[in-house]
Amino acid sequence: MPEPLKTDTVTGLLAEIADVGRDRQRGGYSRPVFSAAERDLTGWFTAHAERRGLDVHTDPNGILWASMGDMSAGDCVVTGSHLDSVPGGGSFDGPLGICSALVAVDRLRERGIAPGRPLAIAVFPEEEGSRFGVACLGSRLLTGAIDPDRARSLRDEDGDTLAEVAAASGLDPRFFGQDDGTLAAMGTFLELHVEQGRGLVDLARPVGIARSILGHGRWRIAIGGQGNHAGSTLMADRRDPMVTAARIVVAVREAALTYPDARATVGRLTPIPGGTNVIASSVDLWLDVRHPQDEIAAAVVERIATEAGRMATEEGCTVQVTEESLSGTVHFPAGLRDRLARIMPESPLLDTGAGHDAGVMSARVESAMLFVRNPTGVSHSPEEHVEADDAEAGSIALADALQALLTRG
Repeated sequence: MPEPLKTDTVTGLLAEIADVGRDRQRGGYSRPVFSAAERDLTGWFTAHAERRGLDVHTDPNGILWASMGDMSAGDCVVTGSHLDSVPGGGSFDGPLGICSALVAVDRLRERGIAPGRPLAIAVFPEEEGSRFGVACLGSRLLTGAIDPDRARSLRDEDGDTLAEVAAASGLDPRFFGQDDGTLAAMGTFLELHVEQGRGLVDLARPVGIARSILGHGRWRIAIGGQGNHAGSTLMADRRDPMVTAARIVVAVREAALTYPDARATVGRLTPIPGGTNVIASSVDLWLDVRHPQDEIAAAVVERIATEAGRMATEEGCTVQVTEESLSGTVHFPAGLRDRLARIMPESPLLDTGAGHDAGVMSARVESAMLFVRNPTGVSHSPEEHVEADDAEAGSIALADALQALLTRG
């Protein structure tokens, strides 16, 4: 491999993309899949990967791969994360893992490591699900966790389907779906990510190892009512879906509080037509529910759906609850997890409530995760943060882990 033009740092790489996708209205970054911001980021990554002598290609599901050695030979060690963001997200969620992977390649070269296995970096699209509503969409397509016909028909807020948007971006959506060849080539997947919580802060450690990911899912609650004039319609004559939506939001909180460790959130609500002086004709809201026990998560959703039906009837409205995505609780394999713990004995084991591509991949490929300390404990927000020393400690930990995997040490 050619020598890099310079030795990069994680913070230095993050600084290079600090102006890409800035959201002047929300603060932070908005980098939805197939947007100009995401295209700029994937172009930036491609340039850095090629400078390191990696072979770059995009697969039929839109996953960007940069490999050292022949992936098709099998038993490939893969690291990576994502570059898309939630609306108004922080600068570390996703890009930290990608930048750390690039720096880890540099560190392996500096150490003179001669890999006994191929190495690849994967950039997964639509991890956040912020445009088409299904989180970890790229890894779901790759592993067969979502039906490709359903994926092709997903629509964004403008009504455009994933198939249409992907085709306009140069992909052929006819070839979406489970990729057995790539899955067979992968031996191990290791994802580094900013911690989305306070586990490492409270334990005073810069890097942690994932033990499990809470089960979680997303549901769309569609409420139908009667659109009308805000001034000429008496209160007694209204069938206002916004009132129903407001009551459901409160019911979501009450349902979650009924079950210890449950988390239930409504973070997005869209009234139609959305005029100030108009009674909405319909309202869509999106529900996120998580719990370590899948049956309790299901019970929370069932209770919310029951309450939503009752409240809609009382307001003269209709309601429909539709599952958009669902992932059960993931327990990462003990063998790989314990091996990482031996490599980095001061790194604690952590459970996380945030979903990740590694959780989806674990159903088909031996997978693990590393977390890097976030001193604010805040994520999906501009307040998300990683100190420079911790970012570099994360890249060292990732390089150490990759070295052990690549050399079978």
